[in-house]
Amino acid sequence: MGNQHESITDELKEFAESQPVFFVATAPGEGGHVNVSPKGIEPVVVLGPHEVAYIERTGSGIETVAHLQDNGRITLMFCAFKGKPNIVRFAGMGQVVWPTDERFADLEARFPKTPAVRSIIRVDVDRVSDSCGYGVPIMEFKSDRRALDGWAQNKSDQDLADYQALKNSVSVDGLPGVPEPAGLQSATADFAP
Repeated sequence: MGNQHESITDELKEFAESQPVFFVATAPGEGGHVNVSPKGIEPVVVLGPHEVAYIERTGSGIETVAHLQDNGRITLMFCAFKGKPNIVRFAGMGQVVWPTDERFADLEARFPKTPAVRSIIRVDVDRVSDSCGYGVPIMEFKSDRRALDGWAQNKSDQDLADYQALKNSVSVDGLPGVPEPAGLQSATADFAP
């Protein structure tokens, strides 16, 4: 049986921020498809005892953003694939912080420079829990995949905006995704993989 915590402790913060992959789960408010997205290159940052954020990059889908704009519900899950078995979940209400938002620059400064940033996902965490993780396999981390970085470096801001208009304007269930204009950050400025 798992444990519930009053807040994100220093130990849980260290665990979450050190995982090479985590998972994000969201769902639309009325029917539709539940979405689970793996996140790897983009680190999570614990901003406080009840607040976390991560970089959300341009990609082929827009489910997390669409679901958050629909109802805000989100859960982040971190699993130990080495060392002591552990699963940590942060559940709460998420917000999409677009590059045009006045909070964006301060949040972005908390992360390594990243190309093709579409938004930052910020979560007000109202439930912190952990469980044993005995069913999670032991695996060896080799490296991050850098294909998205290479793809993004060959795109101009307009290329990314066009891609988002084509691929990110609505979710698979028809919910609104990236607004017009997308408010993109440069894909190549000051970035070295």
